[in-house]
Amino acid sequence: MFGTLLAILGSLGMFLFGMRVMSEALQKLSGEKLRGMIQVMTGDRVRAMGSGFLVTCLVQSSSASTVMIVGFVNAGLLTLVESVGMILGANLGTTTTFWIISFLGFKFSVSSVALPIIGIGFPLLFIKNAKVRDAGECLVGFGILFLGLLLLKDSVPSIDENPEIFEFVTGFTDRGIVSVLFFFAFGAVLTVAVQSSSVAGAITLTMAFKGWIDYPSAAAIILGENVGTTITANLAALAGNVNAKRAAFAHFVFNIFGVIWAIALFGPLTALVDAIVPGDSSDPMRLPFHMAAFHTLFNTINILLVIGFVPRLADLATRVIRGRQPVDGGPISYQMATMPQTSEINLAEAERDVRVLAGHARALVAGFGEVFENPGPEMKKRVAELRRIEKQSDALALRVTNYLIECSAGRLSEGSMLRVSALLRVIAELEDMCDCGNRLVQLAGRRSKKNRELPPDMVEKMKEFTGVVIQFIDFWSGCLPRRVTAADMETALQLESLIESSRKRLRKESMRRMQMEGDAIKAEMLAIDMLGQMERIGKHSVNILQALRHDH
Repeated sequence: MFGTLLAILGSLGMFLFGMRVMSEALQKLSGEKLRGMIQVMTGDRVRAMGSGFLVTCLVQSSSASTVMIVGFVNAGLLTLVESVGMILGANLGTTTTFWIISFLGFKFSVSSVALPIIGIGFPLLFIKNAKVRDAGECLVGFGILFLGLLLLKDSVPSIDENPEIFEFVTGFTDRGIVSVLFFFAFGAVLTVAVQSSSVAGAITLTMAFKGWIDYPSAAAIILGENVGTTITANLAALAGNVNAKRAAFAHFVFNIFGVIWAIALFGPLTALVDAIVPGDSSDPMRLPFHMAAFHTLFNTINILLVIGFVPRLADLATRVIRGRQPVDGGPISYQMATMPQTSEINLAEAERDVRVLAGHARALVAGFGEVFENPGPEMKKRVAELRRIEKQSDALALRVTNYLIECSAGRLSEGSMLRVSALLRVIAELEDMCDCGNRLVQLAGRRSKKNRELPPDMVEKMKEFTGVVIQFIDFWSGCLPRRVTAADMETALQLESLIESSRKRLRKESMRRMQMEGDAIKAEMLAIDMLGQMERIGKHSVNILQALRHDH
């Protein structure tokens, strides 16, 4: 008995490992397109649902995809309404696992399919082209997944050879609603235990194929798995902000609603699937198809019932989960050891936080302009606010740097690794730029505090100079979500040249005034320091664009 248990665990391990390898390879093949899709996400619930379906098909686990969606909401990449739409799609996407296993895992000889697939994919791992290697890795993972399923089928004892198991299981069947609730609870606990709805589905399909459970029991377990997968997302949301908790709660409510009506109509629903799917559900070879059809029909009907009320579901989550909406979220990763890694897709979180950091840099420079142009004690509060922004930028830069390093530790495509390297350099430049902005604010505050007067024409020229620097920041900020072109670099070099020439001209004017008016030395020295900081911001801006230019 102990040896059988170890064999089952080993088979599950191989199945999960194959799923992870295949998932990561698929992400490397399409991760950049998926990140772009997430970044242009709108409030269109149908598009959001399609995105959730596609992401779940790639990671082959609704537990993993919904945890990832919670992370996106936490980081501000998705609104609550968008996340609910993606969650609907994720529930439908997880049904693909049932269909794949039903068609290939039980109908054909798995070894005759899996080994040739591995044989085709393995040589591709040594090809120089990165896309070909990723495709080979995907094939190898696919083959290992089905070898794990083959071993699982062989490891699970047949019900005919173990009458004591048959007697135990039949003690919980044919008891009406009691049996449905028992197997529902079993499915929920199983999914929470393995932390993957795909693995739970594979176990359920194998149990049914081996005769441990009949079709109604399997259908009840599937309903339980739909609830069990929400527990993972809610546990992940505990570390997130209020919107992340609301997204996880909306997922829970959606699935609970579906389970309630499905249990109330359990007999008609299972009978409908029996009528639609060819073959007898008592046939072990046909039962997996009935299970896959039940899973798909349940989720499809539930989506059709709820999709028109997505905003209402988001409102309900907002009323139940109280708290202030965060201004912006930090890059938090909810990666779990048993789940497929989603580093490729999660780069969208890091890119979003880089844009937040760019906003901090602009706010500091614009804030300097306010303090410089309006010297006086009333600016003391504003200086303190800008100082807090600089501290926030330091903390955000550290968090997103650690997050990118964590992503790069995952299995990324070559293009994504270049993107990570570019973003790390951009973050370093932005951190230095925020330091320059903070020094500008402190210099302006010191000028106000010490009452250092500058000529009116110098004040006006400094105002114009600050405007040029802000224009440069706005320019490269617009380049962050897209590829930097040669024309962009030409514009950047022109702006840098304008900043440098303006700094030299204004510095000469300050030096001349210091020679002519000895009592203005301290005010002019402050002005020269300000000019130097703004020139550094211009150089950091060019460096940012150069880093983005070479990430492809």
